[in-house]
This record gives sequence, C-alpha cells and structure tokens, in this order.
Amino acid sequence: MRHIYCARHLQLMVILTVGVACSAGAVSTETVIEAPGPLGPLKGTLLAPSAGSGVVILIIPGSGPTDRDGNNPLGVSAAPYRLLAEALAMRGITSVRIDKRGLAGSAGAVADGNAVTIEDYVADVQAWTKVVRHLTGASCVWLLGHSEGGLVAMAASQHGPQLCGLVLVSAPGRPMGEILRDQLKANPANAPLLDRALAAIDELEAGKRVDTAGFPPPLLRLFHPRVQAFLINAFSYDPARLLAGYAKPVLILQGLRDLQVHAEDAKILKAADPNAQLTLLPDVNHVLKTVTSDDRSVNIATYSDASLPLAPGLTEAIVGFLPARNHREGRASSN
Repeated sequence: MRHIYCARHLQLMVILTVGVACSAGAVSTETVIEAPGPLGPLKGTLLAPSAGSGVVILIIPGSGPTDRDGNNPLGVSAAPYRLLAEALAMRGITSVRIDKRGLAGSAGAVADGNAVTIEDYVADVQAWTKVVRHLTGASCVWLLGHSEGGLVAMAASQHGPQLCGLVLVSAPGRPMGEILRDQLKANPANAPLLDRALAAIDELEAGKRVDTAGFPPPLLRLFHPRVQAFLINAFSYDPARLLAGYAKPVLILQGLRDLQVHAEDAKILKAADPNAQLTLLPDVNHVLKTVTSDDRSVNIATYSDASLPLAPGLTEAIVGFLPARNHREGRASSN
C-alpha cells in the first residue's frame, strides 16, 4: 500500500506505509518518512500502533555510522532501536527512528557525512520534531537519545519548546573525551596503543588537529583526519552542564553491564538534574541486551545478534515513565 502526503511548508513526504503485526492481534503501521536536510532529505521510520496513547518518541542514534535500527558496519547488528520501537508499539507508543545525515537513507542530506557537528545533529532533531508533530498531531515529542544520541538530545533540549522531555539511555555524563579515555584503558588489548591514543585525545580536547602519520590502523580509524573536526566539536560539550536546570521530565537509564558508558555517567547526570528519574538496570549492556557474565567477549558477542530480545525491564522503565506525564507536559509545551 502506497500513500503520499506533502506539506510544502515542511518539505515533508511520507513515502511508504505497511501494516506490521504486533502482539495480541494489535496492528501497527510502519511508514518511511522524510524531513528536510541541507542538500537532500533525511529519512526515518515511523512506527505507529493502531490504538496509540498519544505519546510520540524520536529515537536519536548513537556514535559512528549507526543507522535507524541501531546497526553499523563496524560490527553492530543487534538492531536495538528497531526492537525498542517494536516493543514500544506493542504498548501503544509511537516512535520515529532516524538515519543520521550523510548515512544510510539520509546519505544524500549532505555531501560529507563526516563533516558534521553536534549543532548539525540538533538542527536535524528540530526538523524531525516539526515533521513528527505534523504527522501525528502530537503537541510535543519526547527525545530518546542513546549513547552519543543522548548528548544530542541534551543539546537539542536547549532549543526545543515543542519537546515533552528526555529519555537518556546509556548517555554520557562526562565530556566525550573522558569517556573515550576510559573505554581505551578498559580493553587490555589497547595497551600498546594507549600512550598515542591518550595524547591524541589531549590534542583534540585542546582544539588542535592530530598528525596521524604513522598511526597504526586501529588508531587511524579512530582519529582519521576526516573525523577530527567532529571530535573537536563533540569533546567541547559537557553533558552535565547541558542538563543542569532543565525544567522538563528526564529519565536516565543505564545498564550496569555497559562496556562503553558507566553508572558513574548516569549518576553525574542525576546530580546535574536532581528531579530526573534514574533507573539502573543490572544485567543490561550498551546494545540493550541481557549479559550476566563479566567476560568481555561474551558481552561483545551480543552486539552482532539481532535474534536476542531487548533486556527485560528496559521497555517497562520507559513506558512506566511516560504516560502519566504526556498530556500534562504536552499542553505545557504548546503554550
């Protein structure tokens, strides 16, 4: 079934609509949609239950070439965002998951997907918010940011009167340079590269480009000259400072088996916003799957397994946070 809708003032086109069966006989409608990008359209997928609660969530992807489903060509095929969208739809919540500018379906939005800033991603969130509100009739949209997407959500919250609030999943509480240092130090295999990597982070935090001549391939991929401008920009943000004083509802979700972002970050965010709700999930990792082992290889194995379900408790925590607040906050943000 094919439906085309146009709204010239939003440069919006809905491309394709299909029915998707959910649990208990419920049916959700999955629609490929577009929002305006700098040079071409941004693309995403709207998943709307037939009997929705009125809650609408925009899922903002994490770092690197991560697509709307939460996969990337660097070894992640666990599809956490697709699974989350489906789980939310089963509970009456509409979601939109998106491809980042310059990537996957949004490849034509910019000439170079590496030539981006956090501010660019914020502009895209604003464009998506307008489109989603137009399509769904929602007075406000919740932002769900995963990992680096949490930083984007916090930055977007500074400019978003039409936002209901934030759901921050595995989101950084410290500047990204500090987190990258911890990630590198945590893997014993990085020991031979560690001094050069830490020195590179220091340079980027100081706003200086790094000479990568002679870098071994793993470091060259991480600090490639094409991504250094983005790293300099991203490292300049302090998530806790962005969240401090935010007046709308915030849910902070953090898995305690996460190898990339730690409980320390969640607690820093909670301290920055004492009114936020903090939920720690004991056996949840960075791709939102269940892990009960301390073995790093066991944890990493889940990154490439889309057949594994989302960890229990994750969707329930999100759903339990949203409904009672939605209509009250929606009316407030439309005033």
